[in-house]
Amino acid sequence: MTLFQNLPFKSRQKNNQNGSGIHSSIPTQPGIVPPPSGTQQPQAKTLAELEKELEMQAQFVPTRPHKQSRPIKAKGGLLGKIKLALILIGVPVGLFWVVGWVANQPDPTIRRFVAQKAPILLLPSYRSMESEYRQALTSVEQADQLVNNATSAADLDLGEQKVKEAQKHLDSLPIDFLTAWPEYRSWWYDWRFNIYQFQADRQKIGQLGAKVFQEKNAQTLLFNGEQALNTAKQQYQQASTTTDKQIAIASWQAAIDQLEQITSETLAGKTAQKKLEAYKRDFKEIVGLAAGNERISTLIEGARQFSAQAAIASQNPPHTVAQWQQVESLWQEAITRLEQIPAEDLAGYAEAQKLLAQDQYNLGQIQIRRKAEADSVAALEQAQSQIQSFQASTPTDAKSLDRNRTISQLQGIINQLEKVQSGTTAYLKAQELLLSAKNSLKQLQQ
Repeated sequence: MTLFQNLPFKSRQKNNQNGSGIHSSIPTQPGIVPPPSGTQQPQAKTLAELEKELEMQAQFVPTRPHKQSRPIKAKGGLLGKIKLALILIGVPVGLFWVVGWVANQPDPTIRRFVAQKAPILLLPSYRSMESEYRQALTSVEQADQLVNNATSAADLDLGEQKVKEAQKHLDSLPIDFLTAWPEYRSWWYDWRFNIYQFQADRQKIGQLGAKVFQEKNAQTLLFNGEQALNTAKQQYQQASTTTDKQIAIASWQAAIDQLEQITSETLAGKTAQKKLEAYKRDFKEIVGLAAGNERISTLIEGARQFSAQAAIASQNPPHTVAQWQQVESLWQEAITRLEQIPAEDLAGYAEAQKLLAQDQYNLGQIQIRRKAEADSVAALEQAQSQIQSFQASTPTDAKSLDRNRTISQLQGIINQLEKVQSGTTAYLKAQELLLSAKNSLKQLQQ
């Protein structure tokens, strides 16, 4: 034992033992009674035996007897009542919501039935229709302002967008239903649909859409005209030969003419009118007077070509009304070209006026001959109709013949045939019928 007196755990083990010789850290199991003090004490255990015993005791975990918990009593008083109230309220509300959702479906049959039986269910539909119509009115006003008072292409683009929005809102309205039930009054809500205002708005939107289309076309013409003008100007400045310069001058002038054709009622037309003065001044300064003289010469030469074709087409009469109209159009084209020559060019203007007087006289003669042809053809057709009526009403028996009535009919036919003028396509046929009618009249008068 003297070998373990200096070990650190010797005194701890000694203190942990009680008088009975059992270690105090090891719980005493129930049912095991320690031996009385008067009995023989067991021999002291060795260190190895104590360590082994400690390891075995460390694996033993004492437990307390399980104490059964008391059952928790359910607290269903107030919470249960709240749940029941929510169920009682939620079921009718949900049912009402479903019925309202079905009633407001965009089906004409359902809406008519609901409007007759329970119109209050259609309150969401009427509010939605009123909202669509008010948005349409707003879009119409904005489109009208942007399109009719446009100051730039951006205004036209935004105006076109507003036109489409207004059209979309108007198309979404169920017109058949609103025509039958235009009025809705319930509690605080009161709205009445105006079909006349709707038709006026739809017509206005159509007009604005057409104007936007016209404005877009004018913008395209303005863009193309300016592009062509700038290209021609650049080609003229880069031209190295006289032929290339003439081609560039012609293209330049054609671009200016194209800009002049844009209607002034559009925004693009107003813009073109403002720019044309600068374009013409630039053209005159760069090209010079030679270009103007060249253009005048071209116009005069073109007028002479048309007048020559008209003279050729009018040869070897008589001609039909359609042929005379073609000749008339040729003379008119020659006159139109001569009228384009400005008075500022004294020499060219004087020559143009001389040719213009001749062409207008020839045009007048052609118009007279065309009218004579039309009148003669009509007179011949009328006379032929009278002849057919005369032949159908005249008896073959001489005894039944009414001489006075027959003479009167023949004289009317003769008068109608004499309206056919010479130099017309109907003249020869009319003379043949006129000779026959006069012979018949002469026989009756003998």
